[in-house]
Amino acid sequence: MARKVLFIVFLLALLVGFFYYKPLFGKNLPEPSLVDRLPNGDFLGRIYVLDVARESTPMMFYNKIPVRDFTTHEFLLAQGKSYGLDLQKPAYFFANATGEWGALVEVSDSNKILPGIERLRKTIELVDTLVSDQKVHVFKEEHLYLTYGKKWFFIYKGNQIPKRLYHVKFAEKNDITAAWKAFVDEKQFRDEKLVIYSNYKKLKEQGVETALFAHDSDSMNVRIKAYVRNSKPLHVFTKGPSLAYKGKTSTDKLINLHLNVDKLRDDTSNPLYKWLVSKGKIISFPTEAFLKAWNGDISFHQGGTVQVKETFVESVLDEDFNVSEVKSTRVKEMPGFALMLSMNQYQQEFVHRLFAKGIMRKEGSKFYFLNSPPLRIRQTKSHLFLYSSDATPATELSTSNGGVWNEQGIKYGFSIDSISRYEAFATVHIPVRRLLRRSKFF
Repeated sequence: MARKVLFIVFLLALLVGFFYYKPLFGKNLPEPSLVDRLPNGDFLGRIYVLDVARESTPMMFYNKIPVRDFTTHEFLLAQGKSYGLDLQKPAYFFANATGEWGALVEVSDSNKILPGIERLRKTIELVDTLVSDQKVHVFKEEHLYLTYGKKWFFIYKGNQIPKRLYHVKFAEKNDITAAWKAFVDEKQFRDEKLVIYSNYKKLKEQGVETALFAHDSDSMNVRIKAYVRNSKPLHVFTKGPSLAYKGKTSTDKLINLHLNVDKLRDDTSNPLYKWLVSKGKIISFPTEAFLKAWNGDISFHQGGTVQVKETFVESVLDEDFNVSEVKSTRVKEMPGFALMLSMNQYQQEFVHRLFAKGIMRKEGSKFYFLNSPPLRIRQTKSHLFLYSSDATPATELSTSNGGVWNEQGIKYGFSIDSISRYEAFATVHIPVRRLLRRSKFF
């Protein structure tokens, strides 16, 4: 009996000792980095808040944004110091296609965080709760959660706060996920101040191994720079000067592409080829026949008006009131529309498929392409021309790969900057006033 009592006392002593000394052992554990704590998402991102604020200041003041004084580098730096956030270091965020997102910010002094939250409580209604024994401040109206530790501040919006917070709170050193490690190790856009990395499953299914997006801005435009790396060869390359329509100031929509697609045409198993075919099926477009006949050049212009001579028959009365029919000509304004495709020996087969699918149709002497205005058609050995003017629009040699697109008075721009065997770089220009129009805050 005495032995059993001694054994129980011994076990209790070990247990008490374990809990007593555990904090001391814990102090020796290396602190996980912010990246170690981050959950996975379809999209991962890094932002240097102060640098983006400094870059965006001219845009904010030029467009007289009401909150511009609260987004300057100096203001944000001061606020960060006041409330214990180290905004000089990068913050990280993740997002999913479902609308779920979260962000982690480095903490410089956790004792200053709560006063900041209490000040925020005066502006919005926050409710306190416990999740995994962690105090969480909830903005119920937006399903937004705020919580923090000694070295991190976590902002989260979504329906999986227990799972996400567990990952953040109980991470260990070098717990970084494979997706975050791939992003952190990525060389492209390493020096950019706002970068988004795609971990999106649907892109990977299309053969896109890596997709990155970076941000630049000036007073008029926001530029989104994109980088794509495929798991298989793209089989598309830029090529030398090729025929294109001359640009006009009245053009609302313009696309110019000058690409070498010979290898893409021959590889029907290529992810890009299959993706183009799948998108074409949405409108019953004969993509396979198009790629078979296409030599890589597209020039499309739409916008403004063109003057077209129209012949018509009218009935007239002579002096004796006899009716006779007379052919007359009048000038009529038509919407400007011009499409040019470089073609090979399979051009006619492609055109026949367009008519068979109803993409093109003929009414009288005029042709229609989808919802275009009445068009004329001209075919040469190497090109197919469709245009709404009386004569073929003026052409020139061009190497441009890009275009503009005017939607509701706002003109967007895009360009394909370079293409190699596996990689492509592109840029999209978005007018600032378009972003302001969408914003409920500005």
